[in-house]
Amino acid sequence: MEPSKLPLESIHWFNQKQRDAWVQRKAAKVPPGSVVLDAGAGPCPYKGLFAHCRYYAQDFMRYEGYRGSYGAIDIVSSIEQIPVPDATFDVVLCTEVLEHVPEPIKAVKELARVLKPGGKMFLTAPLGSGLHQLPYHFYGGYTPEWYKRFLPQFGMKVTEISPNGGFFKHLAQECARFAWTFERHRHLHGANAQHLFTLFNETLPRYLFALDDHCFIEEFTIGYNVEAVKPAT
Repeated sequence: MEPSKLPLESIHWFNQKQRDAWVQRKAAKVPPGSVVLDAGAGPCPYKGLFAHCRYYAQDFMRYEGYRGSYGAIDIVSSIEQIPVPDATFDVVLCTEVLEHVPEPIKAVKELARVLKPGGKMFLTAPLGSGLHQLPYHFYGGYTPEWYKRFLPQFGMKVTEISPNGGFFKHLAQECARFAWTFERHRHLHGANAQHLFTLFNETLPRYLFALDDHCFIEEFTIGYNVEAVKPAT
């Protein structure tokens, strides 16, 4: 088996890049003029994908790490209580937000409430991740069974749950993390430092990334991309 020849950035950051590509594919299928809510939008990275729609961003805007880099937020509120009438939006997008919500089941209920019958919901959340956006990181991750249990409770039909890579792509990312944090522990590696950096920064990520396509182990995926529909009747 040959190691991947993709640009190293595409391998190191596959989680973000593959998720972005998934959102782009979904956005391209949304009819022009649709009313879209980007819930927990933060810096609004997907706004441009919905240029053919009426796009609204919602966020609570309390995370200090976004100061100066929040996007243009139209609705400042808790995601569990969005001040709009029932059935306002044709599409609800919520990416990498649920792990930061104290009561995520209430959040999903609220997103279903503001979605029109016949509308679609696009969700992503990690299954496992390091601590981030503290102090607003409350949960380790979401399994397929979580979506299957709670989305139908609020009138949603789950139509897709797709893993964002398997175990070996996840492991490739964590090998790269060894390199990203290298200056913290370089002094511990002595004469092996440069060899270890190359091994974890490039050799292992390239091999593991390619291996994932030949031996896919979903149990340790980095997260899931989920689509659900609110039935028209």
